[in-house]
Amino acid sequence: MAPTPEDLADIEAIRQLKGRYFRLMDQKRWDEWHDVFTADVEICTPDDTGDDTPTVGRDEWIAGLRQLLDPVITVHHGHMSEISIDGDRASGVWSMEDNLFWPPESGLGHMWGTGWYEERYRRDADGEWRIASLYLRRIRIESDGRQLFPKEDR
Repeated sequence: MAPTPEDLADIEAIRQLKGRYFRLMDQKRWDEWHDVFTADVEICTPDDTGDDTPTVGRDEWIAGLRQLLDPVITVHHGHMSEISIDGDRASGVWSMEDNLFWPPESGLGHMWGTGWYEERYRRDADGEWRIASLYLRRIRIESDGRQLFPKEDR
């Protein structure tokens, strides 16, 4: 079934939302970044953390990520979106790539990763689309050229 003009407008609004997600995170504009998520967002990044328990709530998620990433130069890219609209709900998949440049004193160097985001969106009472759930799946993570994920069998 072909998308309606309203669906296409909603798809574009979600693309703009995801663009803000990447830009505001990389610029460390945490207060504004807060608004890209629903209050009850569920976020899971098992390939990064080794834990598939979701973080629930934007305040908890942002506080943890802010502490981790404030001293890090980050460059995130999202592309090739696949978005489906179902009324005031939507789902999407985004290919992604990120580069993290850790401060020298951390000893962590440069991290590069690639994979995709699997997301659900909700139009809130104010009419704005927000990320309601985010699952980050990785294909590969490297640190200074060493493969960290998937773990190599040796």
